[in-house]
Amino acid sequence: MFLDQVTINVKAGKGGDGMVAFRREKYVPDGGPAGGDGGRGGSVILKVDEGLRTLMDFRFNRHFKATPGENGMSKSMHGRGSDDMIVKVPAGTTVRDKETGALLGDLLTHGQELEVARGGRGGRGNVRFATPRNPAPEVAENGEPGQEREIELELKVLADVGLVGFPSVGKSTLLSIVSKARPKIGAYHFTTLVPNLGMVATGDGRSFVMADLPGLIEGASEGVGLGTQFLRHIERTRVILHVIDMSGMEGRDPYEDYVLINKELESHNMRLLERPQIIVANKMDMPDAEENLAEFRKKIEALKEDEYSDGIPIFPISGVSRMGIEPLLKATADLVDVTPEFPMYQDEEVEEIVQYQFIEDEPDFKVTRDDDATWVLYGAKLEKLFIMTNFEREESVMKFARQLRGMGVDETLRSMGAKDGDLVRIKEFVFEFVD
Repeated sequence: MFLDQVTINVKAGKGGDGMVAFRREKYVPDGGPAGGDGGRGGSVILKVDEGLRTLMDFRFNRHFKATPGENGMSKSMHGRGSDDMIVKVPAGTTVRDKETGALLGDLLTHGQELEVARGGRGGRGNVRFATPRNPAPEVAENGEPGQEREIELELKVLADVGLVGFPSVGKSTLLSIVSKARPKIGAYHFTTLVPNLGMVATGDGRSFVMADLPGLIEGASEGVGLGTQFLRHIERTRVILHVIDMSGMEGRDPYEDYVLINKELESHNMRLLERPQIIVANKMDMPDAEENLAEFRKKIEALKEDEYSDGIPIFPISGVSRMGIEPLLKATADLVDVTPEFPMYQDEEVEEIVQYQFIEDEPDFKVTRDDDATWVLYGAKLEKLFIMTNFEREESVMKFARQLRGMGVDETLRSMGAKDGDLVRIKEFVFEFVD
């Protein structure tokens, strides 16, 4: 089974909690605070493994959670930081944030890494809060929560050359002849349901990777047939071999096939037409193939320069008799040698980063009121502060209250009509408002 698109959940480890402790050695009066900091939580990192070819490993395991950092200890000892969680992916994997759709990275080379969820920092122990006014604080922080997000993984096979064309034009047969790949071959449409890769070697010692992609039909860019399910794989290729059935044995006109497939490529991604093409006139051993090829050449030459055919070479071949295979491979290798890699997301990155709109800064907190008259405080900054507060220590609670007052929470509640004794809730924690 070939799996090339999947959504997974990643959660980094939280930081370890800081500790409240004091020195109690013999002959050391007034030893002072000695609570250490918590360790850093583990991050979730995607890493390219050249041994993988599909996203099959994510079929049943779609949740990845890194381990938290170790809590701080007495004698000012810091907790141990957790190891990062490495998740292996195949080369050619594109990573996006599911919620925002933002492109997080494009993983292409073996060993390339991408951090998709950052581990939380460790909370500070009470040794960090000692001051001349309070030399023995009973204050410590909890660890920072790790980042959690849903990400979309999309695999686009890495190949130098891509075979495109209508179903049953001989793409799989061509790949099986020029490489040791053994794709399924049958006398019916859509025999190929997954991309097949093969390493092709030419007579002069050069080599390149060729991909046999499932057949396209009219409307594929809009979901007809196999739709856009495999059109994405063409985006990786540097050279396109456009395979056309010159025999016309299925009643289709070779020239119309050529124009329709190019329109589908353009509809999917206009930049696909920037890739150099070679027209492969297949099945030349069949009756009427020579006449159809002559007519095809006339129509190609009659096209305007701004159409699809400007300067595209045509190679007549026969997959059965293997006629014309070697010249085709040599010309393909020559074209691969001089064709640079095409940047896939250059335009998209500009569109994602440059947004012509005014975005207000998110406030530190927001206030709503439940049906039971309880005031509800929420917001990313406030909730993070709440999570990192150790409510088992009175001094930590008082410190949290001072931080809320500094953020303007008391003043905001008062202006909204809060009275002495009203209930206020932050997540699951409920307390009374004191005016």
